[in-house]
Amino acid sequence: MVRYDRVPGFVPVLLGFLIVTPLSVLHAQAQNAQPGGPRLIQDGQPPVIIHPTVGNAIAAREAHGRSGGGSTSQNLYYHGGVGGIGVETTPKVYLVLWGAQWNNNDPSGESALLQSFYNGLGGSSWLNSVTQYCQGLASGTVSCNGAGQAAGNPSGMLAGVWADNAAVAPSRPTQSQLAAEAVNAAIHFGNTTAASNSSVQYVIATATGNNASGFGTQYCAWHSSTSSSDGNIAYTNLPYITDAGGSCGANFNGLGPNAGITIVGGHELGETITDQFPSTGWLDSGGAENGDKCAWITSGQGASANITLGADTFAVQSLWSNAFNGGAGGCVLSFP
Repeated sequence: MVRYDRVPGFVPVLLGFLIVTPLSVLHAQAQNAQPGGPRLIQDGQPPVIIHPTVGNAIAAREAHGRSGGGSTSQNLYYHGGVGGIGVETTPKVYLVLWGAQWNNNDPSGESALLQSFYNGLGGSSWLNSVTQYCQGLASGTVSCNGAGQAAGNPSGMLAGVWADNAAVAPSRPTQSQLAAEAVNAAIHFGNTTAASNSSVQYVIATATGNNASGFGTQYCAWHSSTSSSDGNIAYTNLPYITDAGGSCGANFNGLGPNAGITIVGGHELGETITDQFPSTGWLDSGGAENGDKCAWITSGQGASANITLGADTFAVQSLWSNAFNGGAGGCVLSFP
């Protein structure tokens, strides 16, 4: 018999359709040592999971005695999923370059860099840590031990790119506008059923100078989900990362001026695979996902570094692994 572990004393709660997290819980999570995690940013919209800025992440660690690197020690556990879906078992990524603002206007080459990065990620040892997390088991599970349906790490995850540039995108897009664009993308790519969106994420990339409010001061990116007639849609708000300079990774750990593009892009992709419809996948008790717990580590175990994918080198952060260090957990750049 395959055994799985659960958090001692965890009492499962019934989660609403597309996750309406109580404000009291969100407030408690905001007080957690990790500055990333669930936030309500627009009335009537579900929570988003923010990727903290460099300064916010480092300040939080210093305040809790972890100035060089590291993370909270608590492991991730399963939060029950939505309609049986908690992770992406066969993940596909669709990149959307939203708005006419992209036309002949990509000074940092972010479009090409993201496409190359997403093309090479599938099957990599860097992303393989997601495969230890699963769905189909009880809420409170901390170790799948081969049971359930595991998150996937297949090759060829980049399934399509759409330059939606016939019209100008909103100059400061709101969450509801970004969600609507994700639904438009699902329709564009022919994913018009719940089943076709059950293991898919849409990355909504905005052009330079065209970023949502709060970018570079409150967050570097965030991911969320929205309900539609085409099923539940998982999507990421990916601003033009180099616009934020060092706040979102330029020259982080000496990795170059464009390091933040793939550090942030990889952070959001790994989190969406393991928590497709926030916050019902794998998070710790403070609401942090596998990327949040390892964001912007400067030194020691799990410090951000370059990895090689095919013939190219990309800057990435580490991702949290429950299995690391004999089950004590930790931030890893490769798995197993």
